[in-house]
Amino acid sequence: ICKLWSLLSLESNATREVNMMQARDIAALSDVDLARRIGLRDPAAVRLLTTRNNQRLFRAAWSILGNRAEAEDAVQSAYVSAFAAIGSFAGQSSLATWLTRIVINEALGHERAAQRRRARLDAASVTDLERYREKLMGGSFERGEPEASLAIKQLRGILEAAIAQLPAEFRTVFVMRDVEGMTVEEVADALDTLPATIKTRLFRARRRLREALAPEVHASLTGAFPFAGADCASMTERVVATLFGPPPAA
Repeated sequence: ICKLWSLLSLESNATREVNMMQARDIAALSDVDLARRIGLRDPAAVRLLTTRNNQRLFRAAWSILGNRAEAEDAVQSAYVSAFAAIGSFAGQSSLATWLTRIVINEALGHERAAQRRRARLDAASVTDLERYREKLMGGSFERGEPEASLAIKQLRGILEAAIAQLPAEFRTVFVMRDVEGMTVEEVADALDTLPATIKTRLFRARRRLREALAPEVHASLTGAFPFAGADCASMTERVVATLFGPPPAA
């Protein structure tokens, strides 16, 4: 029994080492090769891509929709659409930018549908409570971590509320450039807009925020709109389950 257990342990260790090597190999792939692996329905490639891009795509979707749950739905739908069309990815832009364009289009579609619903409800003189639900998006924080303190939550809430009040075209550019850290060229590519237009919108967004917020508040933008940890992992698992089905029962 001891010898069998030892052999099983060795086999388990070997399997883990192979998996680690595979993960490193996948992480080193070019965008085109990674897309090809996704096209071959490689779950490890899907996990890598979603983990890398979940936060950027969530922030882009939220900047349009202003609603956390709707933004997550838009991101998940965008992933499914993107993976269905992964064969069309030619590497002319990065995979991250390609995905960002898809999630922006998905979010805009959600917003147009919401506007149609609101129009029908307004015509019937019914109050659309969904317009106000989660208007001020609360950040997600890892339980037990020091940054989840009440003071930081309040500060981020002030920041997010101020950004939420920007006009939509300013808000999207600001979130993608200053919060997510994309370059002007990447934002222009994702929005199919001229870089000069992006710079103008960004300038106006920053000016409006300066009028609403004290200068020291801007230093806290890096941690705003968190979508990591459990949120990121949950999104990845939902996408993998959608594409490959639920994991086999133990």
